[in-house]
Amino acid sequence: MKRPGTQLLFMLPAIVLFTLFLMIPMVGSFYFSLTNWDGLSPHVDYVGFQNYKTLLHDSEVWIALKNTFIFAALVTVLQNVLSLLLALLLDKAGWLVRFLRVVYLIPAMLSALAIGYVWTYFYNPVLGVINVMLDNIGLGAWAQDWLGDPKFSMYSVVFTNIWQWTGLSIIIYLAGLQAIPHDLYEAGDIDGARRLQRFRHITFPLIAPAFTVNILISIIGSLKVFDLIYVMTKGGPGTATESLAVLLYKKAFNFNEMGYGTAIAIVMFFVILAISVIQLRILRGREIEA
Repeated sequence: MKRPGTQLLFMLPAIVLFTLFLMIPMVGSFYFSLTNWDGLSPHVDYVGFQNYKTLLHDSEVWIALKNTFIFAALVTVLQNVLSLLLALLLDKAGWLVRFLRVVYLIPAMLSALAIGYVWTYFYNPVLGVINVMLDNIGLGAWAQDWLGDPKFSMYSVVFTNIWQWTGLSIIIYLAGLQAIPHDLYEAGDIDGARRLQRFRHITFPLIAPAFTVNILISIIGSLKVFDLIYVMTKGGPGTATESLAVLLYKKAFNFNEMGYGTAIAIVMFFVILAISVIQLRILRGREIEA
């Protein structure tokens, strides 16, 4: 016979950790978003929803929100297309394929700070590897200030983010591909299905769960991106790559507007939550239809 008290006892450590490290900080953050606290003063003045009213008319917030959506859209689409194509190529036996799987996963295991610093050096307009290589192969006219030019800075950071996380997406897609029974492909061959038809009617529907996981990971990770952008561009040049997370950091820690910065964090939380829930419902619905 199950005893409710015993079950609660086993759940207690998780409940305590959840309360201490999630619920209490969330409630505290919402409270501070209703104040004008500077992060240093022991005195905290309650200002109600003034911070939220201010950010609705703050052009910096809207620019950062637009940049965040652009970054998330580019990363989500390009990363998943590239990783799915590579997963299809790697869905074979052989030592070389197994070796490449490990190689592609290495960037995801590295620190975003380290990757940011390394790629900042690669993008250096004078000594960077990219411009030096272009010059050596006779394409010096293509050399650019990849992080200092607003036309290229966002795409440069997006490329670096894709380079880091594509390997993880490949592994998730490979897990889905390897779970597909080979008999289905044989049946498709007997029916005269071409390669594209096999992918459309067999492969893609059956990797729907992997597709859902990868899309959600890409969207959530890119909507809250901070470390890579801050290391590489600090949101510049100007505000060309400034995301909501970078703006939050600047407001809270550079300008000591902790209350206002926390209000931005609360808004960012609800934006990510809303987009994630909508995406999950759409993708789960596609899984059921498949």
